[in-house]
Amino acid sequence: QLPTGLYKKVLVILHDSILPYMNEPTLMIDFLTVAYGIGGAISLLALNGLFILIHQHNLEYPDFFKKLYSLLDPSIYHVKYRARFFHLADLFLSSSHLPAYLVAAFIKRLSRLALTAPPEALLMVIPFICNLFRRHPACKVLVHRPNGPEGMSEDPYIMEEEEPSESRALESSLWEIQSLQNHYHPDVAKAAAILNQSLSEIEDDISGLLELSGYELFDKEVKKKAVDVPLEFEQVRGLFGKKNDIFAEHFTLD
Repeated sequence: QLPTGLYKKVLVILHDSILPYMNEPTLMIDFLTVAYGIGGAISLLALNGLFILIHQHNLEYPDFFKKLYSLLDPSIYHVKYRARFFHLADLFLSSSHLPAYLVAAFIKRLSRLALTAPPEALLMVIPFICNLFRRHPACKVLVHRPNGPEGMSEDPYIMEEEEPSESRALESSLWEIQSLQNHYHPDVAKAAAILNQSLSEIEDDISGLLELSGYELFDKEVKKKAVDVPLEFEQVRGLFGKKNDIFAEHFTLD
């Protein structure tokens, strides 16, 4: 049992500074599976090592996706390891052999959590969800369900269900993304509106969006050229804008 700080330091470097130099990387299976079960940031950091063992050393982990699904909580859009998590989640969910109910559960849970996510995270996760629809067309029923959210008395999706197969995600619809189409940030609203159209076959490249921060969004808005918006029908001439005011005689606006 290691201290939390030491766990994090080891897991951050394990996948590229430890596993490649071990004669038997499979000796780390127990350590990584235990770390993956701890939860929070430690589980996120254990994903890199587990990914290597699964893909390169034939590790079988039956509850892997169930655990990955349980890691999706409101903090996932705020932690500093967000980019690492979504990069690996993109790899794990890239297989076309995954069942539709599993992918639909991930789409639905990500969409529900997106309702409280910051704009920089939304600009990343919406293209992420669109890519999942491109890979798994059977999940498009969430977008094109007849009558949509208006025809549903309540959402059948069970957010508290830990088992993806029992969450009833495929019976639901993506009213959350429809809500984001009215988001206060224009870029988020524009990104969410893409689902109203037929998606192209080419996937969106999200690599440049994984590290997007609120500071970058702010700088982008500040650097935009301001558009002059007319507020008065009459052009302002004096200090307080009145034609025959004494201030207009002595003070002018250049």
